[in-house]
Amino acid sequence: MLALCLQLFVAAFSSFLVVGLVSLYDPGAVGDFEVDVAVSGDATSDLVRAASSVGGIDARPYRDDDAAMRAFDRGDVDAVLSAERLNGRVFVTATAPDSNVETTVVVVQLRDALRQFERTERGERSAFLDGSTLPLPQETQSSPYYGFTYTVLVPLLLYLPVFISGSITVDSLTEEIDRGTLELLRVAPLSLSDVVDGKLLAAASLAPAQSLLWMFLLGVNGTPVSNPLWLFAMVAALATLVCSLGAAVALLAPERRAAQFLYSIGVLLVFGGTALLPHNPVNTSARLAIGSPDPLAPAVVAAYVVLGAGAYLAVRYLVGEVDPNEL
Repeated sequence: MLALCLQLFVAAFSSFLVVGLVSLYDPGAVGDFEVDVAVSGDATSDLVRAASSVGGIDARPYRDDDAAMRAFDRGDVDAVLSAERLNGRVFVTATAPDSNVETTVVVVQLRDALRQFERTERGERSAFLDGSTLPLPQETQSSPYYGFTYTVLVPLLLYLPVFISGSITVDSLTEEIDRGTLELLRVAPLSLSDVVDGKLLAAASLAPAQSLLWMFLLGVNGTPVSNPLWLFAMVAALATLVCSLGAAVALLAPERRAAQFLYSIGVLLVFGGTALLPHNPVNTSARLAIGSPDPLAPAVVAAYVVLGAGAYLAVRYLVGEVDPNEL
């Protein structure tokens, strides 16, 4: 319950979390950072015109490379672009500061300027070609927050509790065995199957409960999540699958460290294998959350539900084959 309350507290500040993580995912999207760029070379005018059309860049022409580098060394500009024409082509050399955060932002801004310059050059030279060229795709102005939120943040918030629930299942069973308290539980009118069911289902119910609260808090913070019931079913199925795996590992390897190691390897294999599928959990949940699910999305969710139910039944069978006196 303490872990649940802590995660909900963090979820209440999901907007700040998104901004902080997007600064690593796409540094140019965070705030208005003005980059002063010195431009020199034969294609100075064309490159200055293209770079100036990109927001956040102040392109300044210099008469030669030496003057531009002197301005860079004095700190008058943040970066240098040297554009030289050779045999009908333009070769651009970029110089950026050797620092940490500043370098990342400057490089991102220079990348956008060079992309715009490439588009401009292609557009101007296509008129002199004998044949027609493929049209360039339309530029998009989508926010990086949108893509990051639904393809990275939402799946992370949905499936992180699943892994935690499986780990809780492993710990709860192995600790009972290590401390000898499993014998005390057997004094009550409970079978080993009842004990395992209680621990497994209690841990597995945490993940879907957390997923509903995550989606609610994301909606409160201005990030609506579509198809919450489908996502809830998917998280519940995967939580049952992972917790069943944890229970099976704990019964077969009662030593706590060995059980946690085997559980981690098993989870990596399960989710690593599904990541190769076109309808993997991350992809499916992102499309469901955005509101544009694939036509096969209901069938995919149903398949995960079947897998979760099958894993639970397999654990029930395993419990029946285990001798409690040997644990």
